[in-house]
Amino acid sequence: MALLEHRKQRTLKRDALFSGIGIHTGEVVRMRFTPAKEGTGIVFKRVDLPSQPIIPATVEYVCDITSRSTTIGIDKIRIHTIEHVMAALSAFGIDNLCIELDNIEPPVGNGSSDLFVEMIEGAGIEEQEASHPIVKLQKPVYFTEGEIHLAAIPCDHFRISYTLQYPNSPVLKAQFHSLEVTPQNFKKEIASCRTFSLYEDLSYLIDRGLIKGGSLDNAVVIKGDEVFSRGGLFFPDEMVRHKILDMIGDFALVGFDFHAHVMAIRSGHASNYAFAKKLYNTITMENLG
Repeated sequence: MALLEHRKQRTLKRDALFSGIGIHTGEVVRMRFTPAKEGTGIVFKRVDLPSQPIIPATVEYVCDITSRSTTIGIDKIRIHTIEHVMAALSAFGIDNLCIELDNIEPPVGNGSSDLFVEMIEGAGIEEQEASHPIVKLQKPVYFTEGEIHLAAIPCDHFRISYTLQYPNSPVLKAQFHSLEVTPQNFKKEIASCRTFSLYEDLSYLIDRGLIKGGSLDNAVVIKGDEVFSRGGLFFPDEMVRHKILDMIGDFALVGFDFHAHVMAIRSGHASNYAFAKKLYNTITMENLG
């Protein structure tokens, strides 16, 4: 049986509001963080629709995964590109929150989680009375698909080690970064790291109706041995750090905190999701055992 620790559940002290464009739709979206009662979890609410449907941000509601984003939904209702906001909420241990949107995806900000960290810190964090379990993984869990590899091993905290590999890119080649996921480490080392794309992939994304809101204000573009971005790179290895950001957001869909050291090679949203489901099932079975 998995070992359990506990902490107090957390929400925000007050509402936080931001308006901006979605990176894939290019449309203006208004987003509001609203504190929620104990046991609510993280939920998204489409306030632009007549019924104002609510979609929980958990693995059960993931309905579409692309190489560029994670989508949750119920029936035909969708919320696209949730990973950056989920990463910030997970890293800061926010358990209960209603995220109101008047369009189908959160605003992109600068292509990182900076915006959402600012919203969390501006609103303040409030501890609630109910407890929140932290599950310790008891046995290794593995996932392999072609050149993609993920493994989680028992650990006394949550750590991610990621190896990015683009052998045909003179700039990227291979990058590695590892860190314990804490609010301080996330804010200092991960939150500002922006989404990126190879120049050669842009036409593919555009042809599929994506990145309508993309620009050098919210993305890093790599062409040959050159890097194009507003203000240059924030870290020499900003790209692998963004992969860790995405992974934190995708793993947040497990729906509870867990302690494990996750090691990943070339993983993206689809494999993150597949591994999150495997972790969820493994940890759930350990607790039932």
